Amino acid sequence: MSRLSKPVASIPAKRRIKPSPDPLTPSPNSPTMPHFHVRISQDDLTFSAAHFITLEGDTCERLHGHDYRLAVEVHGPLDENHCVIDFLALRDALRAVLDELDHRVLLPMEHPSIHLNVGQHEVEATFAERRWLFPRDDCLLLPMPNTTTELLAQHLGRRLIDELQSRCCTRPARIRVELQECCGFTAGCQLECRA
Repeated sequence: MSRLSKPVASIPAKRRIKPSPDPLTPSPNSPTMPHFHVRISQDDLTFSAAHFITLEGDTCERLHGHDYRLAVEVHGPLDENHCVIDFLALRDALRAVLDELDHRVLLPMEHPSIHLNVGQHEVEATFAERRWLFPRDDCLLLPMPNTTTELLAQHLGRRLIDELQSRCCTRPARIRVELQECCGFTAGCQLECRA
């Protein structure tokens, strides 16, 4: 029997040649498994809104406004184009979400002490002895207990996930939202997305 006709099993294991893995998709057990993300932080990713929050349960701020600025990271695997997500598609989805909040009074629907009476043309908000009356179209009623920057960041992240699913038919692995309410004051939220 010639050397070429020997069964493969008899070749020593150290001499077996394995196909080299695709360098763009290393095995999940590889210590160099890459994690990709894109980040958008543009000057025009902003919205202006009014709100008030409560502190320590019994203190309520005055109604005031901010010019919020947003930065977003989207984490996930590379697609067939070797991108996490198209920058322009992400930008457009972000703008659609921000437009919902722009030039609105942000009111929490789940606060235990801020009560909202929503009519066809107006919204009455009360907290203890205080009372505000707003045109209904100027308000955005949010499913949260307080309109803090942290919870607004979480809301924006959830809305962005929904918007990307609707527009791009994609669901990233993770989204990180940073929301700045004024220069130097930023809060963030990271959302892990389930398939």
